Parts: sequence; C-alpha cells; structure tokens
Amino acid sequence: MLACKRLNCFIKHRAQVWNLAQRKVTTWSPVGAAFNSKPHRRLDVFQDNVGLFGVPELSSPAGFEVAAKRALKDTQLLVDKTCHSPPGAATVEYFDQLSDGLCKVADLADFVKVAHPDPLFREAAEKTCIEIGTVVEKLNTNVELSTSLKDLLNSPDILNQLDHDTRRVAELFMFDFEISGIHLEEKLRKEAVALHVKLLDLNNEFLMGSHLPNRIAKSAIPEHLHLHFAKEGSFIQVGGLHADSPDDLLREIAYRIFLYPNGQMLDCLEELLKCRNKLAKLVGYESYAHRALKGTMAKSPKAVMDFLELLTDKLKDKTAKDFKMMTDMKKKLNPRNSELMAWDHPYFSAVLRAERFNIEPSLYSPYFSLGACMEGLNNLFSQLFGVSLMSDQPSAGEVWSEDVRKLAVVHETEGLLGYIYCDFFHRTDKPHQDCHFTIRGGRHCQATGDYQLPVVVLMLSLPHPTKSAPTLLTPGMMENLFHEMGHAMHSMLGRTRYQHVTGTRCATDFAEVPSILMEYFANDYRVVSQFARHYQTGQSLPQSMVARLCESKKVCGAADIQLQVFYAALDQVYHSEPQNRSTTELLMDMQHQFYGLPYTPSTAWQLRFSHLIGYGAKYYSYLMSRAVASMVWKQCFLKDPLNRDMGERYRREMLAHGGAKEPMLMVEGMLQRRPSMEELVDALVSDLNPNFETFIMDSES
Repeated sequence: MLACKRLNCFIKHRAQVWNLAQRKVTTWSPVGAAFNSKPHRRLDVFQDNVGLFGVPELSSPAGFEVAAKRALKDTQLLVDKTCHSPPGAATVEYFDQLSDGLCKVADLADFVKVAHPDPLFREAAEKTCIEIGTVVEKLNTNVELSTSLKDLLNSPDILNQLDHDTRRVAELFMFDFEISGIHLEEKLRKEAVALHVKLLDLNNEFLMGSHLPNRIAKSAIPEHLHLHFAKEGSFIQVGGLHADSPDDLLREIAYRIFLYPNGQMLDCLEELLKCRNKLAKLVGYESYAHRALKGTMAKSPKAVMDFLELLTDKLKDKTAKDFKMMTDMKKKLNPRNSELMAWDHPYFSAVLRAERFNIEPSLYSPYFSLGACMEGLNNLFSQLFGVSLMSDQPSAGEVWSEDVRKLAVVHETEGLLGYIYCDFFHRTDKPHQDCHFTIRGGRHCQATGDYQLPVVVLMLSLPHPTKSAPTLLTPGMMENLFHEMGHAMHSMLGRTRYQHVTGTRCATDFAEVPSILMEYFANDYRVVSQFARHYQTGQSLPQSMVARLCESKKVCGAADIQLQVFYAALDQVYHSEPQNRSTTELLMDMQHQFYGLPYTPSTAWQLRFSHLIGYGAKYYSYLMSRAVASMVWKQCFLKDPLNRDMGERYRREMLAHGGAKEPMLMVEGMLQRRPSMEELVDALVSDLNPNFETFIMDSES
C-alpha cells in the first residue's frame, strides 16, 4: 500500500513537471510552436497535387521536360521581340523577362537535383539544368541579341533617359555578353565558346574528384587504426582529415593519405587554371582574377592582396601567440612529438577553447530548441523591420519531404513579401551542408503591375525531434541557422525592379555581409535572452554562458583567420598571371608566406580546395564580408541591436537593392562614410580582443 502511494506520488509529481513543461512550451509563438512539433498535414484525398513549389507541371518528374519546353518557347518569342524592337527601357525589361523565364526553371531544377529524395526527380532536374544551361550559353553568344543592347548603351540620348537601376542592369547584361566573347570576331568567338564548354567539364571533374576518398593498403598503417576508416578488400579508404581526433597518429595518417597527390587531378587543376586564364585574356582581361573581380567591393587583384597582406601583418603577434599556445598544449599532451603541424591546428585550438571556457555543446542545446530559435528570429525581424514569419500550410505535392516547413514573410504595412521553405532535417542522400537557394527572384511585372514574390529554400541538416524532446541545436547549429536566415531576408526585403539583381544576386564579397551580420546578432545576449530558454523548465540561458561562448570563439581566432588568409592568397595566385610553376610549388610558397605551419611533403591540399570552382579568385570574399559586417555591427547595432530606426536604415541602404547598386556604395550608405582598407582590417582584428566583463562575470559566478 505504501509502495503504491509512493508510486502514485511519483507519477503525480512527474505529471506536474510535465504539465509545467507543457505550459512553458505552449507559450511559444505560433512559429515557435510550429517548429517544436511534428508537422500535421491535412489529409484531403480530393485535393489536387499542385506540383513542387506550386508549379503544376512538377507534380511528376516528367513535368520538368514540359516546364523546360514552355520556358524555351517563351524565350524564343522574347528574343525575336527584343531583336526587332527599338532600343529603350523596354529593351532592358525584355532582357529581364528572358532571364526570369529561364531562371525560374533552372534555379528550381538546380535545387531539386541535389535535394529531392526521389532519384527520378533528381535525374529529370539534372537533365533540365543541362538543357537550360546550353540555351543560356547560346544566348550569351547571340550577336543580334547583344547588338540590341549595345545600341541602347551606345545611344547617349536614350541612356540619359534611363533610371539608375535600368542603366545598371543593362550594363550587367552587357558584361555577361562580353565575358562570353561576344565582341570578338567569329573565329575567336567560337574559341571562347569552346573554352566555356571545356571549363564546364573540367569544373565538374575537379569538383567530383575533390570529394573522392584516397585508398591505401591496410598493411601500410597500424592495425589499431583500421577501425577509423572504411574498408575495401585489402585496402582502407580515407575520406577526410579526422581533424577532431585526439589521436595524433590518426590525424597525421589521415592528413598524409587524404591529401596525397593524384596525378590525374593535378593535371585537371593545371588545365582548368590554364583555360580560365586563356579565356579571360581572350575576352580582354589581364588575368582571370581581373575578370572575376569586376563589379566587386575589392575591384582588383591588387586590392585583394593588399587586404590580405595588411591583415597578415596586423595579426602577426596574435597569430604567433596562438601557435605558441597550441605548441605548448601539444608538448603537454605528447612530449615525444611536440612539433605543431598542419593536422594539429583544428584539434589543439578546440582543446584550448574547451580548457579555458568549458564549452560543452550539450549544456547549451536544451536552451536552443528549433522552435525557440525560430521564435528568436521572428522577434528580431519584427523589431528591426516590422516583419513576421508565419507558418503556412503547404498544399498537396508542394514540398518534396513531409518535414519541410513553409513560412510566409509578412510586413506589418506592405503585406506578403515572399516565401521561405525550410528543409531543416537530416535525410538520406541529402547534402550535409547549410545552403540558401533562390527558387524565384523578385521583380516588378510591368504587364500586370504586380510584384513577383521571391521564393527561397533554406537547407540545413538538423537532427529530427524525438518522442521526448524537440530538435535541439548546438550553439554552432543555432549560429548557422541565423546565418542562412540572413541570406533569406536579403532575398525577402529587397524590392528590386529587375529579377537579374534580386536579393543575393549581387557581388560575391557583398553577398555574405547580411548572413555574417546575423551571426553577430546570434551572439549578443540582448537578442539571445529573448528566445533561449530551456525546453522543459522554461529557464532562460544564463548570461555568463553566452559570454563564455562568445569569448571561447576568440581563442586561437587569429590563427583561424590566418588559415583563411592563406587559402584566399592561394586562390589569388592561382588566378593571376601564370608563373610556370606547379600548383604545389605555389601552395608551398603561399603556405610559408601566409600561414606559419610547415608544408607536409608529398601532399596536395589544393586538390581538396573545392571552393576553387564556385569561388575562383573570390575566396577572399568571406573575410571582406566579415570585415564589413563587423563595422556595421559595431557602428550601427552594438549600442542597441533591436533599434528599429537602424533596422530600417539597414534595409533601405543595404538589403533593398540586391545587385542594383554598387556594393561599396551600399556600405557607404549604411556607415555614412566609405571605409578604408585599414579600417576593414582593424575591424577583423578588434573582433579578437577579449571582453573583460566576461572574466568578471565568471569570477562572480
């Protein structure tokens, strides 16, 4: 009887705790609650399949062919119309309609080919990407089409009547023609087209090869390490660096084998760089880097190298201190082999962070339920921009997986701004990377007077909720969510007239500014305190924990930045004037000049540098964007991160224009002055300075 009473008492107590937790959970806003519960799809057998993203044709894989045919038919009609119309503002409108019609199919297919769980959809999307890509290449070398635009740009009277955005978009379309060699005589133009085609193949070959594992005979490495690698008969496969392993020997072996040079890949990279340089020179540029940097904030390879060299110089003492700390830690843990090597940097920097600040992700995760984080984003956007994220029920066939959420982005006075599809959860065959995809760009439709609403997808790879808990994010996952949402809001808050320059379709070294700026918000306690609360108890995340987390990121921060400087400098050298030296010799030089840890013989890290494909000559963009974001944060938001006036200025000066305005002019509008190169560098360096209030809080607690 007593046992039963005790059991009843225990059950009653547990029920009270659970009810309390439930009451806490029900205090989430609608968007928070939507992401902290499993999606409930209304089962309606009579509901028609509206097709992916509401495109009726895409209710089946075969619909891609239908959509592509319709787009290509419309394209031909628009080409004829453009070529036979007098030059004027309408010319630019026709070009944008051309771009929009093709992008709406190509961008959607570009997403589906990597993210859809059905291989038939992926294959159909891949085929469509190739088909549309081929047509775009032909359009970029269509002399009659380019002439209609050239006539416009060569007519001062007509040009003077165009507004700023129309003129800039016309110039950007002309740039696309010129880099395809449209201005060349026919023989050279054909050569440029052939180089474009060859580069497509080389890009794909290098991208695929950069992710393939290397293999080695099992007998070549100690038997006790075999369990860390995939096995293939008498061989083991090494598919990564194992950079976080506490085993020094495992890290070294993985580094040496994974980065062992592959002759075919070396030839591919050499040929790729040679073709890029040849194409750039053919169309009138000094080097591929000169071509790639046109229209960016940096503008020239010299400016990029000046930025990297100045940053290296100003970080020198901090970097040396970081490497000394890592060396001392390695001596402490492994006295017999204490030389710091390239495979040690990630591991020992993490060890030092953990030792100094005791940052254990599992202590933070209960405060960062996915619903809480989404509520935090909703609150932040509401206070800065007057924008709300509203959970929207997808129709049958609209999404590609049942756990995809759809958000409507609604402004308090402007109404619906666009849609964000949130593909957040891990799925077999889904890429393990955090991405933002533009599915449809915003543009003003002259024929109807309406605005075409932007549609984007945010793709993460988060764990699924369990029966007992919602999805819980580590601090890194939370920061990545804020980062990607920065891209999404760039797409939503722009109201560009032309689709060609909508949202993130802007200079690469500017495109990352809005997303990196969101990381600063994600690390400010005044923002975090609005949403980070324990999913069971409702308790707020202590300020001291947020402060320690922020300070931990500064440990070995100079060495981490210096590693990125090395990568960026290597990227620049590869795309500058050819130096008749191998890519490995150039890497050895750049590593010595810009990194500090020694090159490991018989390795070729450059063959794993997949960013050379999408970010050729522009890898520096991450650092420059971070520098700008840092300046914007400190000058405009540090004092009050929730200031509505500053949020409106940020939208007006930086987010509203997409690529319709020169990137540095947008920065100048926000800061109300043009930052110097030294100020940008100083912003990055000052981010590493310790916040002594953290140590005071730690001592008090």
